[in-house]
Amino acid sequence: MLVSDVLRFAGGSILGHRLRSGLTILGIAVGIGAVVVLTAVGEGVRQFILGEFTQFGTNIIAVTPGKTSTFGVSGAAISSVRPLTTDDAVALSRLSAVSAVVPMIQGNARVEFQQRNRRTTIIGVSADMPAAWRMQVAVGQFLPPDPFDSARAFVVLGSKMRDELFGVRNPLGARVRVGTDRFRVIGVMESKGQMLGFDLDDTVFIPIGKAMALFNRDGLMEIDVTYREDDSADAVARTLKELLLTRHGQEDFTIKTQEQMLSVLDSILRLLTAGVAAIGAISLLVGAVGISTIMTIAVAERTAEVGLFRAIGARRSEIRNLFLVEAAILGACGGIIGIVAAVALVRLVQLGVPGFPLELVWRYVLAAFLVATLIGVISGLMPARRAAHMDPVEALRAE
Repeated sequence: MLVSDVLRFAGGSILGHRLRSGLTILGIAVGIGAVVVLTAVGEGVRQFILGEFTQFGTNIIAVTPGKTSTFGVSGAAISSVRPLTTDDAVALSRLSAVSAVVPMIQGNARVEFQQRNRRTTIIGVSADMPAAWRMQVAVGQFLPPDPFDSARAFVVLGSKMRDELFGVRNPLGARVRVGTDRFRVIGVMESKGQMLGFDLDDTVFIPIGKAMALFNRDGLMEIDVTYREDDSADAVARTLKELLLTRHGQEDFTIKTQEQMLSVLDSILRLLTAGVAAIGAISLLVGAVGISTIMTIAVAERTAEVGLFRAIGARRSEIRNLFLVEAAILGACGGIIGIVAAVALVRLVQLGVPGFPLELVWRYVLAAFLVATLIGVISGLMPARRAAHMDPVEALRAE
């Protein structure tokens, strides 16, 4: 039997029962469309979150107090863990591989100017913060490079905080109260937007020494270290570790490169995208059941036809292939329609709502089409085998 004959037979059968075939194709199309749309949402969220983290650059290493991994020491060693200090930050800044160091702590306090006041995030940093975090000053200047323990009472406002306290007035030179202390405004940062829900514009930046006194802290929350982009992150991390081990006497700190953080985060988000795709694929079961049902009915309706084919010499494999091709066409048509509809929907949302995180994953789109075709073949396999094993005499007698 020629391939063209097989295709003509399958196509004629599908067109002969348009409503039944259309509903079956629709079931597959809905399932495939769900997979494509959900994976587009998952990939869009993944790229959005990774973009949020990389807006501060990729050549940054975070040093935090405490060891995050378990190691074999007695419980008594916990009391000897040293906090990260500004002296540690100064020592790190002297390394040749380091281009900028930002000791950092964060807290919440009331900020007041005349009759206006509100509670907001206070971040204690050093003069290297704009270079390390890739932020720009819009008006005035950033904090000067004063010694950490004798920094002057200067403050730099986020763009939103400036609008809340001063409106259209020039804030430079004004004195604001942060917590219990008074600071002079020397600059306003350019708008940076939000990072994972944290509004960087609704913040106040003060010297790290003043912040430690304000929040009564002996240690730092984090030290961010940047290095030249042509240097190896692992090599710089080893250098930082050696210096801190020398200063602390034990590994009571954690060093994380941006590459490590992004790798872990990317793995989690890819797993999430795959999980979302699996959830969408559950709806394909409906289409699979539909194809299996349709093919079972088709075999029953064409019993005499199968007997005639067998009587004129058609092999069992050829009979089986007739019905498998029909099932595959139903699955493939459903896949194509579902993909086209889903891609069109994603493009419309991207045009209408540019900020919505949607990104097509073409490998998932291709996989969805292949899965749709495979589902058609698998769903039609049992009815096709049943047709192939019919006794030709009994099949003709059914007429």
